[in-house]
Amino acid sequence: MYKKIFKRAIDFLLSLLGLIFLSPLLLIITVLLAIANNGKPFFFQKRPGLNEKLFTIIKFKTMNDKTDENGQLLSDAKRLTAIGNFVRKTSLDEIPQLINVLKGDMSLIGPRPLLPQYLPLYNEFQKKRHLVRPGITGWAQINGRNTISWQQKFEYDVWYVEHLCFKLDVQIILKTIKKVVQSEGVYAKTNTMMNRFKGNN
Repeated sequence: MYKKIFKRAIDFLLSLLGLIFLSPLLLIITVLLAIANNGKPFFFQKRPGLNEKLFTIIKFKTMNDKTDENGQLLSDAKRLTAIGNFVRKTSLDEIPQLINVLKGDMSLIGPRPLLPQYLPLYNEFQKKRHLVRPGITGWAQINGRNTISWQQKFEYDVWYVEHLCFKLDVQIILKTIKKVVQSEGVYAKTNTMMNRFKGNN
């Protein structure tokens, strides 16, 4: 009952209230990032959601589009702006995803939506992560986030899918708040993103 009905209802209500309550902060961050990123405060990218259906995820854009002499994008660390670094450290870059939750693309709690090019690389066990809506935070995020291996991340994701319940979601929310406040496991000390998933070989 919770998984099929109440979880979606709670997602809709909390994301709507969150967007209303956080609207002043959203406006300030949008303006600052627009200045830092030449008028581009938001990052849009296709991600697979429930049953692998693609949707467009919305995040704050924390990196600029600077390139080298060959026209290639600079490394993540070199493109990360000062305001972007702050927004990412405090996990404020995730706030626009409340719009995705409101639309039904995502849930507040669930496996993080990854890149579409990973879909052909998953084994049958890993594919189970798409049996629920992806989330802004999840079981893997409170157990290491970018500091754990891909194998461990997928194990956490599938474990969540198999044990999804209201009590577990509340536990994840509370631990997420704690980790955000303490800036635990946000990303590696080098300020780079987690290595890309290359399959199970």
